[in-house]
Amino acid sequence: MSVSYVIVQRGNPGNPEAPKKFYAQAKSRGELTFRKLSKEIAEGSTTVSDTDVLAVLNDLTKVLKRHLANGEIVRFGDFGTFQVGISSEGAETEAKFNSSLIKSPKVVFRPGVDLKEMLATLKYEKA
Repeated sequence: MSVSYVIVQRGNPGNPEAPKKFYAQAKSRGELTFRKLSKEIAEGSTTVSDTDVLAVLNDLTKVLKRHLANGEIVRFGDFGTFQVGISSEGAETEAKFNSSLIKSPKVVFRPGVDLKEMLATLKYEKA
């Protein structure tokens, strides 16, 4: 297996006068839906059905959302870590800062050992 990529031309946003350069961009070959994921996990087990796996994954999503919204880091063992990241506009002083200046919340994922090893051994092919 390999990751497909396309080549795209992009300018430098910090220097619009600079010549544009060409960069690789990963190209998806499709997607794995939640339901298909649960079926594939269930196929590796003789004791649980895809319905059981789907129920667990649905609950996992709910629990993950609740703990992230509570400001916690969620560690998934060797899979990786999730946490909320934010950006904000600047204020002239700490006293002038308020939460309305916070923008762009996002979920930050840091891959664990297994995914880092997979990334280190990827092969690429031009689409």
